[in-house]
Amino acid sequence: MRTELCDRFGIEYPIFAFTPSEHVAAAVSRAGGLGVLGAVRFNDPAELDRTLTWLDDNTDGKPYGVDVVMPMTVPTEGKAVDLQAMIPEAHMSFVERTLQQLGVPPLPEGEGRDGVLGWLHSVARSHVDVALSHRPVLIANALGSPPKDVIEQAHAAGVQVAALAGAAKHAMTHVANGVDIIIAQGYEAGGHTGEIASMVLTPEIVDAVGPDVAVLGAGGIGRGRQIAASMALGAQGVWNGSVWLTTKEYENLNSNKGMTEAFLRASSADTVRTRVYTGKPARLLKTRWTQAWEAEDAPKPLPMPLQNLLVSDAHSRMNSAGDPDVISMPVGQIVGTMNEVRSVADVMADLVAEYEETVDRLTALRGAPVQ
Repeated sequence: MRTELCDRFGIEYPIFAFTPSEHVAAAVSRAGGLGVLGAVRFNDPAELDRTLTWLDDNTDGKPYGVDVVMPMTVPTEGKAVDLQAMIPEAHMSFVERTLQQLGVPPLPEGEGRDGVLGWLHSVARSHVDVALSHRPVLIANALGSPPKDVIEQAHAAGVQVAALAGAAKHAMTHVANGVDIIIAQGYEAGGHTGEIASMVLTPEIVDAVGPDVAVLGAGGIGRGRQIAASMALGAQGVWNGSVWLTTKEYENLNSNKGMTEAFLRASSADTVRTRVYTGKPARLLKTRWTQAWEAEDAPKPLPMPLQNLLVSDAHSRMNSAGDPDVISMPVGQIVGTMNEVRSVADVMADLVAEYEETVDRLTALRGAPVQ
């Protein structure tokens, strides 16, 4: 499974694992891949700094990356209290009424989070500043190409830049801006995703950016066979995220047994692509919450970051309650194969073993006589 990216980053396998959990990221890096920590949950740069210090100390000296959320078009900025005034009363009433109908209790006293700040462009820039004070080898942007000055800032620190793309035209723009690696994220993926499936998207982007730009296949990748398929389509590695949500290490971040139960029992048909999570199209687990937003009396989601602010407290309440029928969590269609809780090391070993078996089988087919 060795490609040029392995030499570039000093990793054994070109498996790039996006995760909001530093424990998962560290375990992936220790197992030979590249763990990429999602920074959007860190409203306080000091907390991100502490977490990256932990990663520095718990990856056995192996490399890791950091993922930020920095829209190409700067969204509305401001403090939470100022942005709150921009949310229509009808939207707030709908959210509270829906939570009551779903039987979601208030948060325990003293709990809660200000989920909007991590989605602000200014905060994403602070995430980059903090990350570059540590030792990541990669800065990735979940919403496309970062501004050119951010790319230059990373390059000046000797750090590569990756950007997600859901269409070939977006990938070409990223390359023109100086991005080093394109993540071709297909429709099947969890979180923010476009409208083109991986089987079509990956070769389109590979052909569009040319042989000198590395492409990672993403979307629906949780098996070794899918890694082999992505390589066959021209990718030099893969980017995956959902498969790590049911690992033992993820439980250090997520103590919600209801969420884990929801993932374990879900089929590949139990997701929905919607704007209700952040205001931009994102694939979530299909639950009673997402279905409520599809009702005739539901308002249209607000643009980023207002939608995130609108539903932030609701997300905390639902996920704290632990009802598997009422949660809000991004996850890809690969959830249908996430049927047991396993360690990151076991997942990595299975990915590599199935990849090798698949390549061996295809190699045997190539040498078989024509029937």
